[in-house]
Amino acid sequence: MHRRISGKLVIATHNPGKLAEMRELLAPYGIEAVSAGELGLDEPAETGDSFQANARIKAVAAARAARLPAFADDSGLAVDALDGAPGIYSARWAGENRDFMAAMTRVERLLQERGATTPGRRKAHFVSALCVAWPDDHVEEVEARVDGTLVWPPRGTAGFGYDPAFLPDGQTRTFGEMTSVEKHGLPPLGLGLSHRARAFVKLAEMCLERR
Repeated sequence: MHRRISGKLVIATHNPGKLAEMRELLAPYGIEAVSAGELGLDEPAETGDSFQANARIKAVAAARAARLPAFADDSGLAVDALDGAPGIYSARWAGENRDFMAAMTRVERLLQERGATTPGRRKAHFVSALCVAWPDDHVEEVEARVDGTLVWPPRGTAGFGYDPAFLPDGQTRTFGEMTSVEKHGLPPLGLGLSHRARAFVKLAEMCLERR
């Protein structure tokens, strides 16, 4: 039996880009969202070997510390020609300063080294694992992905992370060239294109009621 989310929810992130996206997704459900950063909660070590494991680590830690339900996302970019890298290390490739231009440049350098210069050899996908944890350690978990191709040079200044280098399948603009509504807004306003939006739809069906 799935557990419903209501009232106040901690968003277990210190990333302002993720926080903004999650707040927008939760807004139609009347959920009051406060971030782990705003509560002064520490960031736990992400020692999991999968996106889902790391999302669970963050959600459980925040729920226990705040004594409130907590919502965490772990997401990243997996590049086929790089054997799935950077994967769960996507944020770490950007370093402590979160320099994703440097991270995208590193990905491109490695692709060039492997001769991955044609679209067919530059396939990649974003993964988003979402976890909601309660203080009693009950959890609800979902995962989704969006497939696409990496472009170079990066295009657009919207979004965050690797968005400017990622062209989702069936689209002519990168995530970095799309508005937030286009990227992760849900119908009828948006197309729900992003990995996070797709995972959120699954979570909403299980745990949320629209107001």
